[in-house]
Amino acid sequence: MEQLRLALSQMDPTLGDIRNNERAVIEGIQEAKQQGADLVVFPELALAGYPPEDLLLRPAFLDALDASLARVVDRTEGITAIVGHPVRHDDLHNSAVIAHDGDVIGTHHKQHLPTYGVFDEDRYFAPGTKPTCLEVGPFRIALSVCEDIWYPSGPGAAVAQGPGADVILNLSASPFHLDKATNRERMLRTRACDHLTYLGFCNLVGGQDELVFDGGSMIVGPGGEVLASAPSFEEALIFADLDLRVLRRQRLRTPRTRRGPSSTPSEGFDGHLHTLLPLDRTVPRPALPNAEDRRREQTQLASVYQALVCGTQAYVHKNGFERVTLGLSGGIDSSLVACIAADALGPENVTGVAMPSRYTSLESKEDARELAKRLGIRFETINIEGPFKAFLEALEGPFEGHEPDVTEENLQARIRGTLLMALSNKFGWLVLTTGNKSENAVGYATLYGDMAGGFAPIKDVPKTMVYDLCRYRNGEGTVIPDRVLTKPPTAELREDQRDDQSLPPYEILDPILEAYIEHDASLDEIVEAGYDKATVHRITGMVDRAEHKRRQAPPGIKVTPRAFGKDRRLPITNRFQEGRI
Repeated sequence: MEQLRLALSQMDPTLGDIRNNERAVIEGIQEAKQQGADLVVFPELALAGYPPEDLLLRPAFLDALDASLARVVDRTEGITAIVGHPVRHDDLHNSAVIAHDGDVIGTHHKQHLPTYGVFDEDRYFAPGTKPTCLEVGPFRIALSVCEDIWYPSGPGAAVAQGPGADVILNLSASPFHLDKATNRERMLRTRACDHLTYLGFCNLVGGQDELVFDGGSMIVGPGGEVLASAPSFEEALIFADLDLRVLRRQRLRTPRTRRGPSSTPSEGFDGHLHTLLPLDRTVPRPALPNAEDRRREQTQLASVYQALVCGTQAYVHKNGFERVTLGLSGGIDSSLVACIAADALGPENVTGVAMPSRYTSLESKEDARELAKRLGIRFETINIEGPFKAFLEALEGPFEGHEPDVTEENLQARIRGTLLMALSNKFGWLVLTTGNKSENAVGYATLYGDMAGGFAPIKDVPKTMVYDLCRYRNGEGTVIPDRVLTKPPTAELREDQRDDQSLPPYEILDPILEAYIEHDASLDEIVEAGYDKATVHRITGMVDRAEHKRRQAPPGIKVTPRAFGKDRRLPITNRFQEGRI
């Protein structure tokens, strides 16, 4: 039997929901068996969810996972399943467990443990030291876990260069950010071509706190062609028939892959070798299901918008909420968040609240109401003039002799935050904040005011991209009034206020922020790129001083290569002053 039917289960586990994750894995095994698969692969830490973080330090958590794995293994009669799982063997390892006919027959321990960006695996796991080769009939299969595949000399290469891999499998939890899918696919196709092997990449999908996993699981042929793929941001089970004869013919045309007749699986291979019984196909299997490339051509904006919808839906539902509320100001940011919420949860589960003050324009009131009407979400208006007057009167004595300033502006934001939190407490709604990355970067936000809430969907979206995403969403059906996209951005906390009175135009601000935050560019390098020196020094200084605010912000979805929080960790108390003027 020189064909292997491979199945990849792109699944959306909920972290710590071990029983339901187990149920999803068993269902994947059963469906793969029904479709005649010989081997089914599940993502990295499929039963636990990713990343489990300090739950991995709790023996009770690991015990529960081991019990769950045992129940999964019991369901592998007639099929081989490879499941991502934390394995205790001298130390704790992030592993791929091989189960067949009700037994665990081997494991592969992840060798390359990422400790950059959002990853901190060295805190929890010990690295594996040896590659793993699994023999299924005539097929030699190399195992790898997530980061392993990103290294050209990783464990897949070791098996390819040793016993000679026919297939490289990768169990992954690879989160989304801009351009990640494109770069990842290019890397996977390169790995397959480099070793002239089939390659199966099985990724998580769904949201987990700040992270969104986009899926994109695929089976790649030895020439780099995509044989089958899963759609982004959806659960899926995909299949492909791998043919050893095709592989051999291709290798005959490539001298560097030829091996002499004395090459055996054990010769010179310093790794773990696991052998299964020969493939037995006495019973005809069904025709190959969905063996096609299901990737969708997506623009960058479409993938970001999908990630925001997916991440918002996951955070709300996985944390036990059904409905959300947000402040609708008639501005660009709240308009985008309202669209994301309605698309993620259904308009019937979203309440927009307009909270006008003496400074709110008629146009903003009209735009907020019109957006809510077009989206079909519930709309409420709570005027804050009364509470604002009461605060001003209460503070009249302490503030005597002082001119109005940002203090009075922030009072309005804090009143609005208090009202939204009151609605949350009364009705059990999760409050969505509407601040974007540009504002969070420079501290253009009010602690305990517009920063008050449970989740920040566009926390990592630069202001210029907010506009682009709104135009993209309107391309799917116009819901955001044109005036929202064309009027100058303003917080409307004083007469005739505009953002560009406090900040440079966002077309200038955002590139400076990207260089400083995402690329760690020096101030001189940013100036050399063509930006005004005084502006660069002022903006980067604002970024540094706002660290204390960002530490108190709610979690939000990572969409850029370097988000605030786990990606970028700086001390709050910090007197380093790089070239300040």
